[in-house]
Amino acid sequence: MKKNHIYCIDNVAGLRQYTPDESIDLTVTSPPYDRLRKYHGYIFDFPNLARELYRVTKPGGVVVWIVADQTIEGTETGTSFRQALYFKKIGFLLHDTMIYQKRNPVPSNQMRYQSSFEYMFVFSKGRPNTFHPIKEPTKYGGKQEFHGRKRLANGQLVRYKNSGKPIKAMKVRCNVWTYNVGYQHSSRDQIAFEHPAIFPEALAADHILSWSNPGEVVLDPFIGSGTTAKMAILNNRYYVGFEVSREYVKIANKRMSSIK
Repeated sequence: MKKNHIYCIDNVAGLRQYTPDESIDLTVTSPPYDRLRKYHGYIFDFPNLARELYRVTKPGGVVVWIVADQTIEGTETGTSFRQALYFKKIGFLLHDTMIYQKRNPVPSNQMRYQSSFEYMFVFSKGRPNTFHPIKEPTKYGGKQEFHGRKRLANGQLVRYKNSGKPIKAMKVRCNVWTYNVGYQHSSRDQIAFEHPAIFPEALAADHILSWSNPGEVVLDPFIGSGTTAKMAILNNRYYVGFEVSREYVKIANKRMSSIK
């Protein structure tokens, strides 16, 4: 199979044709979930997909599985957790359980708090080969650190400075990532919104930059509108995508043609 190509095929069937074993550096994907697993008229085979992902992932490679649970008949399904445990059962390490938080979720009227996040399970085949942590400015960058405090007899609280070491200007981002979502937020590509469920380009890019290096191969077995492929190309990686819906393959290819 060629790199930088989207295959219109069931992902399990496609991966079974993918060779050699242990040749994918990173997978970034968001599968349909629960009743939504009946995706555009198709149903995906989770157990066999998970096993194929394990086969094609390099030692030290990473799979980012972005998923949420539906609420059905008054209860959340817990499917995401069962999937995570299955990935562990077949040999993956659950390297991190991250959160994708939406600043502007679609309002809902239910007997529970507004749902505003999805899980981002980061699985690794052994210890990850690559980690380029995303950093962000610290609140007190450049100021002096404090290492203690004491309350005086008069009630005043005194902070004791250390030897003068300045606080670093940057820190590693935490594992809750927040993005604006929806039209003209998740992407500027108008055609992308012909797909019903896209995740933010910035989210895909952040994972690609975190867990892979330029020139490596990024897989998305649910390529959808092509977000993972687009971010792989823009960040000097190769991509391989599978998508069972011809309609969505057309959307993804149109999107990719605009950046090539």
